[in-house]
Order: sequence, then structure tokens, then C-alpha cells
Amino acid sequence: MEHFMKKGEPTRLHASGEDYLEAILILKQKEKTVRPIDLARYMDYSRPSISRAVAALRAEGFLCPDTGSDLEFTEEGLKLAQKVYERHRFFTDRLTAA
Repeated sequence: MEHFMKKGEPTRLHASGEDYLEAILILKQKEKTVRPIDLARYMDYSRPSISRAVAALRAEGFLCPDTGSDLEFTEEGLKLAQKVYERHRFFTDRLTAA
């Protein structure tokens, strides 16, 4: 997962990184705590794939590094996850409106 950040520009992730953040946000709306295994089940991905993605999201500063097995957003990660979720909802609403 690549993270592109230039001074003065908003943080950007590849679509896959955004998908992980959005999935964590959706799970957090349903449950108080979200673990990597919960994310793996929700996304139907293997545990090793989730582990790599979570490690990358932590390294890039979107998930807190020292939360044990719980996935917790940093302030930046939460803002980005909410932005991605809102964008997807906007387009879903437009596409399903008849």
C-alpha cells in the first residue's frame, strides 16, 4: 500500500487502503471494538492479508500503533475513513435513486 503525501496536500491512499479504513469504520459503528479477525471476516480476506494491511495503515499513521489487537483510528485515520464512507454513500445514493 502506498501513501502519497506532499506538503500542503491532503493524505491519499490507494483504493484498497481506503477500503480497509471504510470497513473498520463500518464495523466500529456496529461494535465497540474491532479486531483484525473481525475485519478479515467482514472483508472475506485472509488473516495474513489483513495483517499486512493493518501494519501498513499503522505505519502510515492511520491506525494507532499500540492498541494490542484492537483497531483504533488516529485522528487523521478517522477523518479519512469518514470522508471515504461519505463519498461512497453519496455515489451509492445517486446510483440507486430512480
